[in-house]
Amino acid sequence: MGQNLQTGGRLRPVDLARGHGLSTQAVRNYEEAGILPAAARTPHGYRTYTSLHARALRAFLALVPGHGHQTAASIMRAVNEGRVDEALHLIDESHVQLLDDRRTLQAVESALRDLEPESGADPAAVSAPGGTFIGPLAEALGIRPATLRKWERAGLVRPRRDPQTGYRVYDEADVRDARLAHQLRRGGYLLEHIAPLIAQVRAAGGLEPLEAALSDWHDRLSARGRAMLTGAVELEAYLREYVT
Repeated sequence: MGQNLQTGGRLRPVDLARGHGLSTQAVRNYEEAGILPAAARTPHGYRTYTSLHARALRAFLALVPGHGHQTAASIMRAVNEGRVDEALHLIDESHVQLLDDRRTLQAVESALRDLEPESGADPAAVSAPGGTFIGPLAEALGIRPATLRKWERAGLVRPRRDPQTGYRVYDEADVRDARLAHQLRRGGYLLEHIAPLIAQVRAAGGLEPLEAALSDWHDRLSARGRAMLTGAVELEAYLREYVT
């Protein structure tokens, strides 16, 4: 592993900064953070950079959209310190996270598609105007009332209490949340993973607005995947020039 700092002509900090739409202070900060190799110095102490530094900066800026600033910085530091295997491990972890996010999205989309009344269930039991009680709802979903109580403690459903009897009353939104939770549980998701998704449904105001949010989520995951490809290309180019 070496640092061929004589590759190409000398570049001033301002040259490197302007070429990438940054401030000279940002370039100096990146060097101090180990994102760029150490710069050579003139006899008067001024920094001088080379095409290698420009390549490192391109690689870092390309890695950020796919991996995030912190991980991209860690990748570049590992490379610049000769720990290429560690850098590749960090990249692998980002890809695993992206795959997990895709699987979560697929699970939610599948759950939404499957939100149909269970075969044999009484539609009135889950759509009564005044709400439904725990027994009929549990029967309609094919689960035990104790399961609904457990989901309530986990925040997945929030039934109100009848002021006269104290019984739980599930309104239309509660039934929707219970059915979505049921589908996700059948897909193998843990309660602590389902709760944030149910919260998203509530924040969106129902399933229909969530459809648009899921479409946006899908687009963002695709953009992240493509950004990882771009980052990989630039990092490989930097590695070819950096490794001697």
